[in-house]
Amino acid sequence: MVSAAFVSLIGQSQAIELLESAVAQQHVAPAYLFVGPEGVGRSLAASAWAEQLLSPTKSPSSLRHRIQQRNHPDLLWVEPTYLHQGKRLTATEAMDIGLRRKSPPQIRLEQVREISRYLSRPPLEAERAVVVIEQAETMAESAANGLLKTLEEPGRATLILLAPDRSALLPTLVSRCQQVAFRRLSAAEMQQVLTQSGQAEILAHPEILAIAQGSPGQAIASWQQRQAIPAELLQALRQPPATLRQALEQARHIAKTLEIETQLWLVDYLQHQYWQVSTTASIPYLQQLEQARQHLLGFVQPRLVWEVTLMQLVRS
Repeated sequence: MVSAAFVSLIGQSQAIELLESAVAQQHVAPAYLFVGPEGVGRSLAASAWAEQLLSPTKSPSSLRHRIQQRNHPDLLWVEPTYLHQGKRLTATEAMDIGLRRKSPPQIRLEQVREISRYLSRPPLEAERAVVVIEQAETMAESAANGLLKTLEEPGRATLILLAPDRSALLPTLVSRCQQVAFRRLSAAEMQQVLTQSGQAEILAHPEILAIAQGSPGQAIASWQQRQAIPAELLQALRQPPATLRQALEQARHIAKTLEIETQLWLVDYLQHQYWQVSTTASIPYLQQLEQARQHLLGFVQPRLVWEVTLMQLVRS
């Protein structure tokens, strides 16, 4: 029987069984790697499992609330951050102050050093400390190398890294973690999650569900990103630009009005639109959009990326 901590996690019975078995048998490894697509329950599983690790014999509602609020003294939850005026900001904090983000957030070397300092002290309330690192794939090589020593000697702690797949991390990091796989959800499971989360309206938009590919979290994020794009711009971009002038105007509009995360989602959306056409002529469009994604992730100036990409898509 699934414990109360995991009852809200849908479609991940294999992962739940592995994690609960580790606690029941008292064979908890020093480090775990939760791999799978974003939005399928990895963070929810990490929160639920932290609840079990911090209180293996009982799980009062007060403990669950403290974990959800990330204010338990033996839980450190690390998220990618932006650097703004010398201060690190999470995505939520950046949004709250209206910061225009020009590059994706990342796990920084100083954050890894903070993990080391955090684990240098013994746990205050529980038998072990728990550290969760979201989007571990955003670590630069220096940060990843800095984490190696901590993984080798975590002390009385368990580290949980969340990443889309093994290849997104250094092999030396992967080799020090026990892997737990998370799968994409079925259509019925997607419907259940979206309905329970109050997002049933997304079910009426098949293009959003197609982009999400079995990830309710991605479906919700895609829906939010779609709302952030002016309807007239989205409609215009569903077809390649007809002229170079139109391409340049669209590129300027995208770079001026859309955050970098929204631009990355727009790449996914346009790839889906052109894939639906499914003709030989659409293949170069898909390739050019994939190059645009890589350039945006590589911190190339967004307006330049879109100018080059859309000019290449101009119909002859």
